[in-house]
Amino acid sequence: MALRSAAATLAKRAALAAAPQVARATTSIAARSMASQTLELSTYLESKISAAAGSEDSAVKYAETGSVISVGDGIARVYGLANVQAGEMVVFACGLRGMALNLEEDNVGVVIFGDDRDILEGDTVKRTGAIVDVPVGDELLGRVVDGIGQPIDGSLLDSCKRSRAEVKAPASSRASPSEPMLTGLKAVDALIPIGRGQHAIAIDTIINQKTKKDPLACIYVGVGQKRSTIAQLVGQLDDKEAMDNCIIVAATASDSAPLQFLAPYTGAAMGEYFRDNGKHAVIFYDDLSKQAVAYRQMSLLRRPRPRGLPRDVFYLHSRLLERAAKMHRNLGDPGGDVSAYIPTNVISITDGQIFLESELFYQGQRPAISVGLSVSASDPPPSTRPPGRRAGTMKLELAQYREVAAFAKFGSDLDAATQQQLNRGVRLYELLKQGQYMPYEPEEVVASLFIGVKGYCDRIDVEHVQAFEEAFLAHMKGAHAAVLKDIVDAGYVLSEGTEQKMHDIAEDFTNGFSP
Repeated sequence: MALRSAAATLAKRAALAAAPQVARATTSIAARSMASQTLELSTYLESKISAAAGSEDSAVKYAETGSVISVGDGIARVYGLANVQAGEMVVFACGLRGMALNLEEDNVGVVIFGDDRDILEGDTVKRTGAIVDVPVGDELLGRVVDGIGQPIDGSLLDSCKRSRAEVKAPASSRASPSEPMLTGLKAVDALIPIGRGQHAIAIDTIINQKTKKDPLACIYVGVGQKRSTIAQLVGQLDDKEAMDNCIIVAATASDSAPLQFLAPYTGAAMGEYFRDNGKHAVIFYDDLSKQAVAYRQMSLLRRPRPRGLPRDVFYLHSRLLERAAKMHRNLGDPGGDVSAYIPTNVISITDGQIFLESELFYQGQRPAISVGLSVSASDPPPSTRPPGRRAGTMKLELAQYREVAAFAKFGSDLDAATQQQLNRGVRLYELLKQGQYMPYEPEEVVASLFIGVKGYCDRIDVEHVQAFEEAFLAHMKGAHAAVLKDIVDAGYVLSEGTEQKMHDIAEDFTNGFSP
């Protein structure tokens, strides 16, 4: 009797353990059956429609047009469009455009560039036969456009060339950064020189370009920003008369996720036009983290994930950075060296980084650039080196100051050399402070760094260093403009004669300065 009871108990346990597996198997079989039935039904309906029409026109219509099955969250499921290509632009009956992103056996997933509330189930969708492209060219300078290049500043675009939003990045035809890209920021131009083909800081760089003989075309891509923020930016650039050399691509927070996803590629295509026509351009993405969020929103509709970003988000950004390149003049292979460009990770692709530190920001250091953590791979030749390459030991002195300042907080006695390091360091940091939207010319950066590195600021109280610098630069531009011209003509290299003149001028001015 006991054996029978034990056998019954074991049988019940085995049945309970097998139940979930059976349920999962049943669910899986049911899902496959449903998918198979859906595919068979769509195939059956397609054949019936073709037979009823009795001609090849229906097959052509099915291949070139489709109908909306469902729509929501910026995504439309479309039946038909049998010949559509991945990335092709399609047009809805209401006039909105979209991009075929997901090609499945029985429907096409289309991301909608606009408000999906204007699209209804059953609406007709037509192919355009063109992969998503955007307007490019000089006509865009001074304009504000949306994520697909359509103007939103109140006037239409005249005839513009067009280019695909997504293209392959150049590989062996890239050139290493060899020409400076001056930002007008002392802390960047002095300590972290940026070459053309690298990346930079946005608004001050745009404003700084207006005074240059050969200005870079500037492209600002605002992703997920407020409309008021974009309006303020345009107003600032207009006030500084820098808008005529700038293109604003705005995919604001109120725009759909597909527009926010595509906007950086639209900006990249516009920049490539200038690069491929022998010109220079600089592009700013503000910011790519919001593009990643938009891409996640689109991806969740296609392949749901519990949390985090899709695994291919690195490729999303790396192909943008790879497209920002400076090309060889002959667009050929540099000496057959295929390894001249090998993508590894984001830092290597960006050729360096400018690290902004919140602690410095709260201490009043603007721009709050961490000199120790920021690095640049730019190595321009001597004839084109930015003024920062003449900063001497400034970067080392700032790094030593940060180290010594950490120990000085403990209140221990300091020797004379350490005290001198602290005095010099705090004044150099004060000298690097700069007002917003107030870029410096390269010769002004050289003169400013000279009075810091050579110790003339050491005799000035810390709270008066900025006033001292401002007065010294005004004195140089007024009474000694010829010396500044000599610095420019020499490629920002201080010859012995020019350096001695600078010492004499700085000594006399420091002795007579009173705050």
